[in-house]
Amino acid sequence: MVDVTDKAPTVRKAKARGQVSMKRATLKLLAEGRMAKGNVLTTAKIAGILAAKKTGDLIPLCHPLGLTGIDVVFFIDRKKSRVIIESQAQTVGQTGVEMEALTAVSVAALTIYDMCKAADREMVIGDILLLEKSGGKSGVFVRKAAK
Repeated sequence: MVDVTDKAPTVRKAKARGQVSMKRATLKLLAEGRMAKGNVLTTAKIAGILAAKKTGDLIPLCHPLGLTGIDVVFFIDRKKSRVIIESQAQTVGQTGVEMEALTAVSVAALTIYDMCKAADREMVIGDILLLEKSGGKSGVFVRKAAK
């Protein structure tokens, strides 16, 4: 791991986004809460939060962090037949929370896939990206154009 001992603790925040594209019929079942495995978005939210908390265990050389906040939200895009996933992670520490935000989105997307796969094995998980981050020596990053 990179030694961050000499870095000053600062408020660190990161936002990430991803999506799961699916058949219209699958999205309808999901939106109406009629998937056989239960409430997809609630389960995916919990999975994303838990994954963010375990990022240091999942990714080699990633620092384990004490998160002070993590949230995962979903937007149903009926026009493009997809679920958009966004997460925001924050901490006060010596290293950033980008990986935690990205992990939350990734595992939430995988959970959506798992819970909907009986209805649609052609779902596509994609466009997982960092939207913004703040705090620390490198300062603020805001993606100029995100889908």
